[in-house]
Amino acid sequence: MTRPGIIERLAAAQVERARQDLLRRLRKVEAVDGVRIQIDGKTLLNFASNDYLGLAQHPALQEALICAAKQWGVGATAAHLLGGHREEHEALEDKLAAWTRRKCALLFSTGYMANLGVQQALLAEGDVCVQDKLNHASLIDGVRLSGATLKRYVHADLASAKRQLEASADSAALLATDGVFSMDGDVAPLADLAALGKAQQATLMVDDAHGLGVLGDEGAGSLVEAKLKQDDAPVLMATLGKALGVGGAFVAGSKALIDGLVQFARTHIYTTAMPPALAAAASAAVDIARFEDWRRAKLHRLVAHFRHGAGERGIELLDSRTPIQPVLVGASRAALIAAQRLEADGYFVPAIRPPTVAQGKARLRATFSALHEEADVERLLNALARAITHARRAMKKDR
Repeated sequence: MTRPGIIERLAAAQVERARQDLLRRLRKVEAVDGVRIQIDGKTLLNFASNDYLGLAQHPALQEALICAAKQWGVGATAAHLLGGHREEHEALEDKLAAWTRRKCALLFSTGYMANLGVQQALLAEGDVCVQDKLNHASLIDGVRLSGATLKRYVHADLASAKRQLEASADSAALLATDGVFSMDGDVAPLADLAALGKAQQATLMVDDAHGLGVLGDEGAGSLVEAKLKQDDAPVLMATLGKALGVGGAFVAGSKALIDGLVQFARTHIYTTAMPPALAAAASAAVDIARFEDWRRAKLHRLVAHFRHGAGERGIELLDSRTPIQPVLVGASRAALIAAQRLEADGYFVPAIRPPTVAQGKARLRATFSALHEEADVERLLNALARAITHARRAMKKDR
C-alpha cells in the first residue's frame, strides 16, 4: 500500500500558488508608532491597519490593561465556565450590550471562534444557511461545522437571497451577512435583508466586525445606522480588534440567544477565556469609541478626501463609504508590482489576491485611521498613481 504524502501535497500546492503570483508571506513588523510601522528596517506609512479609530496604542487602554494585569495576572487560566470568567469580562459584556442596543452579550476569544460557535449552536443537519457570496470565511466555515446546508446568494442581491430561501422553504433558516464587507468595504442592504428574513421566517445574523465603532449613532455599528432593532436582526457578532484596537469578539442579542450559547457554543465552552486585562482594555476602548465622535468625523473626512482625489487622478475604486477603500488593479502580478512600488516609496498597502478575492479582482486594500492626516492621504494618492502606472508598464513589458 502506498498512501499519498499529505505534507508533500501541501508543498506542491504552495509551489503552484507561487507560480500564479498568489503566494502569501509573513512580514515581521519591528516597531509601531501610530500610523507608522517599521518593516525590514524601513519606516512606512501604514494603510493596512484596521485600527480605524486609532485606539490600539491609546494611553487609556494601556493603563486599563496594566492595572487589570497587576490585579489578575496575564491569563484567565481557565474557560469561562471553569473559573475564567472575571468581573472585567462581565462588565465588558454589559457595556457591549448597552452600546449595541441589545439585551445581553457574550465574549469569545476571536471573531472566527464567535462565528463558528454561533452557527454550530444554532444550526443542525437539515437546516439551511443562506449567505452573501462575499461573506467572511468564518461565516462560511461555521455552516460547514454545523452540518447544515450552505447556500450563497449574489453579493447584496435581495432577489437572489429570496430565491435561495424559497428553495428550502421547509427548513429552519439562518440568513447571514457581513455588515461591512472586509475586502470591498461596502455596507450590506441590512434593512432589506431584515424585511426578507421576517417574510421568510429566517433569522438574520450580522457580522459587524468592520462596522462597529465606525458606523451608526455613537459608533454602535451598521445595524444601528440602519435603524434595526434586536428583533429585526436577532444575532449580532462583532470584533474588538479593529475599531476598538484590542482583540477578541462578542455576540449580542436576546437573553434566550446568549443563554443558549453558554450551553451549546463549543468555541466558548471549550477554550480559555480572554485575558481579564484585555477585557479591561476593551472596556476603556468602548468608552472612547462611543463618546469621542471626532474620531469618526475625521475618519469620514479622510475617506471623502481620498475618494475625491482618486477620481481626479483616474484611480479606480470600488464603491465604499467606509475606511476600507479597495483600489482595483485586476491581475495578481500587477497588484504585487504596485504594492512593491508603494513600499519602495514608503507606503504599506499590501496586495489582496485570490483566493481572498475573485480571479481578476486583485486589488490594493487601503484602510484609513483617525490618526492619519489629510497630508498623508494626499501623499498616498500621488504614490498610488505612480505605482499603478508603474505596474501597467511592467505588465506590458512581460507580454
